[in-house]
Amino acid sequence: MDLDNQATIKQLVDAHGAENLVVVLGMSGEGVRIAAETLTTGDPSWAGPLAGVSLGLPVYHILEERVRTRLPAEIYAEKVQLMEMVLDVAQIEDALAGLRKTQAKRS
Repeated sequence: MDLDNQATIKQLVDAHGAENLVVVLGMSGEGVRIAAETLTTGDPSWAGPLAGVSLGLPVYHILEERVRTRLPAEIYAEKVQLMEMVLDVAQIEDALAGLRKTQAKRS
């Protein structure tokens, strides 16, 4: 997650409160875990505006069943379906579920 996005998200949390926000990611690979970690416990590289800042935001992926089933069918088919065919959805779900479980224990 780049520094500008970190700054924008921090501004949104400051303006609206973390309890009023949910993050839906659409990236793949290791980037999902790192972005989710950044948005929950802080920037693990200690390089950006969220270094040491634990926002505790709930983070989901667009391909997680609880998110994708809420999308209109035409939007899903046009924007998301191809992504589901090429990404390891189970791996993404497991990574984010584990992170959410860890975050819940900290709360």
